[in-house]
Amino acid sequence: MNTDFLPKLRAEWLGNIRNDVLSAMVVGLALIPEAIAFSIIAGVDPKVGLFASFSIAVITAVFGGRPGMISAATAATAVLMGSLVREHGLDYLLAATVLAGILQMIAGLLRLGNLMQFVSKSVMTGFVNALAILIFMAQLPELINVPWVTYVMVAGGLAIIYLFPRITKAIPSPLVSIIVLTTISLFIDADFHTVGDMGALPDAFPAFAIPNVPFSLDTLLIILPYSAGVAAVGLLESLMTASIVDDLTDTSSNRIRECYGQGIANFCTGFIGGMAGCAMIGQSVINIKSGGRTRLSTLLAGIFLLILVVVLGDFVRIIPMAALVAIMIMVSIGTFSWSSIKSLKTHPRSSSVVMLATVVVVVATHNLAIGVLVGVLLSGIFFAWKISQIFRVRSELSGDGTTRTYHIEGQIFFASVERFSKAFDFREALDKVVIDVTHAHIWDISSVSALDMVVMKFRREGAEVELIGLNEASETIVDKLAIHDKPGAFERLAGH
Repeated sequence: MNTDFLPKLRAEWLGNIRNDVLSAMVVGLALIPEAIAFSIIAGVDPKVGLFASFSIAVITAVFGGRPGMISAATAATAVLMGSLVREHGLDYLLAATVLAGILQMIAGLLRLGNLMQFVSKSVMTGFVNALAILIFMAQLPELINVPWVTYVMVAGGLAIIYLFPRITKAIPSPLVSIIVLTTISLFIDADFHTVGDMGALPDAFPAFAIPNVPFSLDTLLIILPYSAGVAAVGLLESLMTASIVDDLTDTSSNRIRECYGQGIANFCTGFIGGMAGCAMIGQSVINIKSGGRTRLSTLLAGIFLLILVVVLGDFVRIIPMAALVAIMIMVSIGTFSWSSIKSLKTHPRSSSVVMLATVVVVVATHNLAIGVLVGVLLSGIFFAWKISQIFRVRSELSGDGTTRTYHIEGQIFFASVERFSKAFDFREALDKVVIDVTHAHIWDISSVSALDMVVMKFRREGAEVELIGLNEASETIVDKLAIHDKPGAFERLAGH
């Protein structure tokens, strides 16, 4: 056995017991309103989100790659599920949750977690901004055609949430808001919409059950698009949240293990009647700032949540929806990166375009994965364009007028090969041409093909061509792919 295994295991679970227990109690309380709210966004009973939050938190505590990070039912995945539930029912959602878990475990097997390094800061900012907008938009049905007193309740709830921490932070202000607004609603004769109107709450602990759907290709075709979206968005948000926790704690997470952990959690959650989820940025930050550091805090947060909802179910049923709307508005305000609006004037225009494009596509499609994909593609295009501009060619003619030396500087790849090819004058009568790439780098097959064409054109005009200054990496790819020095080069180029 590795001698470092036990000390590492002890540090991940028992290195911060007192603070982990206290922070888990705070997080467990704070998870209740959000789990209910996210269930409503997905169009299912509150117990579906509550069971999911319990299950995902407990399982990722054991199998996840980021100690101290909180995973549960989230808005990011809930917004993807509404249409599936409306068209096919809860059991299809549970089946989609199981499949999403399988896809995430496959992502772990393929080590796709490492792809996070290709997601730029602009895309991440666009992602969280779009998520904030979607969370706010999901509250609009509870704010349209409702009694005027509902708006007063929402405003009062927001006031409590933002002002109560100035008195004390020992009790989560969202929980205080729920208690106060629920108490007030009992003494006001108004037609308040309550959590009990949304569906059944759990009165017992979750039990194992296989989703009641046909085991067929048709079922797979129905749930696969939802599962793929949930898996992609869930991993994206989880890995981004892990990066945030890494920065807060000056430690590192295991991205590949996080893929497996999220996958196992969603796979198992579907079999106990829970919806898919992922890491929660807000709750993870609450846990870290409350002192939670190890896996124990995540495990206990899930257990506390389940005990609270099963024991306090009668209270949860009478919570006015206005209280949850206030919390979700707070979540959307806190999630949105307001500084990114001010940065639009100072950041490079391409970065701003990527951020805005990500937001627009996500809001238009209600699919975070598509928005992020567009953002990543735009980031790649802009990056390639910028690098292609770092390219220059100058030349000098020898004193006797028989030899011209071309000095190439910069990056030669698919985006710069056109400028590279046009930099040479093939009609000039020369005995010899020297192509100096000492300050250049040849990256891909496009650049090697362009180099072949340039060499062959000069040779066709009767000039001797010498290539000098190749660095080791460029020489490797030229030796492997170039054909200008190989037999039949003219015929092979003509064949292209």
